[in-house]
This record gives sequence, C-alpha cells and structure tokens, in this order.
Amino acid sequence: MDRRSFVLGAPVALAGCGGAVSVWAPDDVINRAVYRGTGPKSLNLLTMRNTGSGNGAHSSLVIDASQRIIFDPAGSFSTPSIPERNDVLFGISPQIEQFYISYHARSSFYVEAQKIDVTPEVAEQAMRLALGYGAVPQGACTRATSSVLQQLPGFESLRVTYFPNNLRDRFANIPGVSLREYRETDGDDNSIAAAQINARLTAGR
Repeated sequence: MDRRSFVLGAPVALAGCGGAVSVWAPDDVINRAVYRGTGPKSLNLLTMRNTGSGNGAHSSLVIDASQRIIFDPAGSFSTPSIPERNDVLFGISPQIEQFYISYHARSSFYVEAQKIDVTPEVAEQAMRLALGYGAVPQGACTRATSSVLQQLPGFESLRVTYFPNNLRDRFANIPGVSLREYRETDGDDNSIAAAQINARLTAGR
C-alpha cells in the first residue's frame, strides 16, 4: 500500500516499508517543530522484528544532531502534528520518539534499539545525508538506512543491504553500541495505537 494513504487515527497497515511518496513540509512548519536534545550526540538504529520468526520488517534511524530527527525511509508512521520532508520526521522529543516506537511495537512485532554516541560532526553528517536522500521506494528502507550509515566515519564496515537483520547484526559489532528491546501486547491492528498517539499529540498542543 502507499505509505501516505493514511494518517494517525485512521486504519493503518503492518509495520514495514511502503511506496515512495515525496512529502515536503514548509520551512516555517519545520522551524516551529525543531527539537534539540541536551545529551551526547547519537545514532539510534531501530529494527522492527517479527515476534514469531525474528525476521526484520523495517529499519529506521534516530539522529540526535543539532536537532533530533528520525530517518524513516518508506515508513508508515505519519501524523499532521509531526512535519516531514521525504522520509525525515522532525521535532523528535523523547516523548515523540517513544510514541514512534510504541506505534510499531505490538503483539506481532517488537522493536530493537541500538544506540551509539557519536561526535557532533558525525551526527551532523548523518543528518545531512538523511535530508538529502529523498523519498524511498517500497522495500528499500534498510538499503536507505544502511547507505546513510555506511558513509559515516567509523561505520565504513557496514555494507549496504536490503535486509534489516543483516544491518542490525553488523551494527551490533561496532564498539560502544548499546541494545534495548521494546515489546507491547497491542493487537495487530495498530490503528488503535495510532489513534491514541494522535489524541495525545493533539491534546498537547
């Protein structure tokens, strides 16, 4: 299905990669949404995995640079409250990041988060690469994520791949990577989680 055929609060499909659609939020909307973290600069690779088989379904990357964004290539997470430019989501506060993870974690999928601190220069390079990548077509989410990572100093050993688990395993071999796992028991219809997230974002305006 087309990745932009819904917004949060409407019926949604399983986590994974959708079709490529160009989205371009205006400058003023982006500027109002910017969130700047206060801790070390970091990269956080998120892998959505099937709870039964362990197979990877989607890859995305939280980039904490001069602002915090999510590179969500061909992803299905979308809401009017979070501006986007071609698979880059802006205004990623810790709360929004947790909403994003919670949206994907349910009875049939769990989320693995592999985080590593990086220099401000590496974080900025990652953000520039994500912003310049463009809309990502269906099935190429991990290829886009691994392509961005492989161009960064210290991450050259990561080969470009289409397979989420391959990227996850190679990323785990980089010194300094920490791992967290997120599991929830929501049903497969994540439109329920989507509606709850949308309601909380709207109420918080």
